[in-house]
Amino acid sequence: MNIIRRRGWEIPEAQATPENLFLDRRALLGGGLGIAAAMAIPTRARAQRAADAADPSASLYPFKRNEKYQLGAGYDLTDEKLNANYNNFYEFGTSKTIAAPAQALKLRPWTVKIDGMVEKPMEIGFDDLLAKMPHEERLYRFRCVEAWSMTIPWSGFPLAELVKFAKPLGSATYLQMETFLDKAVAPGQRQSWYPWPYTEGLTMVEATNELAFIATGCYGHPLPKQHGAPLRLAVPWKYGFKSVKSITRLTFTDKRPKTYWEGLQASEYGFWANVNPEVSHPRWSQATEQVLGKSERIPTKLFNGYGEYVADLYKGLEKERLWA
Repeated sequence: MNIIRRRGWEIPEAQATPENLFLDRRALLGGGLGIAAAMAIPTRARAQRAADAADPSASLYPFKRNEKYQLGAGYDLTDEKLNANYNNFYEFGTSKTIAAPAQALKLRPWTVKIDGMVEKPMEIGFDDLLAKMPHEERLYRFRCVEAWSMTIPWSGFPLAELVKFAKPLGSATYLQMETFLDKAVAPGQRQSWYPWPYTEGLTMVEATNELAFIATGCYGHPLPKQHGAPLRLAVPWKYGFKSVKSITRLTFTDKRPKTYWEGLQASEYGFWANVNPEVSHPRWSQATEQVLGKSERIPTKLFNGYGEYVADLYKGLEKERLWA
């Protein structure tokens, strides 16, 4: 995601990912391991083992893969090391290399508040919530509005199961989700021009679609902090900014939420944010995407290739701005 407001620190879109950094990653994935990179592998492995040891949910992973959800011909899983070190998490900074700063995020205790139009508002600890949900792994494509993409093995549970657990009233038509708010650990949240906390939303029909998924892990481990631990949204037919991270609150409502990026620049980032290669972003084309870890660009697919699951959700909404 790119900052739209013109401020002194803003850089052009073409410079959002430094070329030398991107090429270094490609060389690493292509087998051109230098001494520093080779030494980093056991360091990362030790870091992962340490993270697992500190996470009380780690023993649950890996989850059994649901074979219904496949990447499709021509897609390969993104290398885990690349996936872990190329992230947007504006709470911790505007660069893609926010994995180290994100380690300041404290994951226990972690409480999720469920309120709004529900039978009984509640607060529940993450580990208690996880114990009540069915677990599985799904392979999903991920398409960023910036025109790059990944493929990820998410672990977690269907959002529909969480909706069922929350027991919303029949009059609720939207689900609003919020991330954590803690300026003491998240330096980005000290910037007053951002509309914190990060807020996203889905219609109830979208939230209960079978593709909508709450990710609590990836690559057979609990979620790394830079991915939005301990739980984040994954909606693969939408641009990535819809997938709110580090969720602390779910509010059921009959009013459409005003989302974070709408608050920053509504003319460029709308509520629906469905992937469409034929509708350009105001500042760049969406026709193709850069697959991280590969040199070639590939054509982008309508709904990111998930039209069979979601196209019917938007019938009758032709007058809506369904694309970001």
